[in-house]
Amino acid sequence: MIMAVMRVGSAAVALVCSVPLTAQTAPPPACATPQHRGFDFWVGEWTVTRPDTNQQVAHSRIERMHGGCVIREQWIPNSGSGGSSLSHYDGARRTWRQLWLDGSGGRVEFEGGLVGEEMVLTGLWQGVNGPGQDALVRMTYTRQSDGSVTQRGEASTDQGRTWALNFLFVYRREAATEAQP
Repeated sequence: MIMAVMRVGSAAVALVCSVPLTAQTAPPPACATPQHRGFDFWVGEWTVTRPDTNQQVAHSRIERMHGGCVIREQWIPNSGSGGSSLSHYDGARRTWRQLWLDGSGGRVEFEGGLVGEEMVLTGLWQGVNGPGQDALVRMTYTRQSDGSVTQRGEASTDQGRTWALNFLFVYRREAATEAQP
């Protein structure tokens, strides 16, 4: 009896070991869906300007990380404190989420997603208008036909009933990253 079990067990091991590795299918990458790629148009090395003055205000480095599951921004302003954001598509909630942290101690959690061709993220930004002056901030990222991206920030102090322009930036690709998505 023991010998029969050993022969069957040996045959099973031999059968499993004889299956070529190429026949085993690997699972698809975790973050390869179109929803996970919805913010890829923002990835690159950018010179950031104010459109009203065309004055450069910052350099921004935005990259995909961790198998394409995370987009990290490094905001490097010409003056003042810098900051970083981490953005990702939350498949369980079917929404994009972004965490912004900056050198002044600011922390904002944004949430939203694609609305047509635009990425729209909204979050409560404590002290955005000064100490004790919180506001909802809605950021809209729009890819332009020339490859640039506009970031329009609007603030609401009445829980989103009305919105006022808070900032407007134009991201233009730096020469070394012209071929990025």
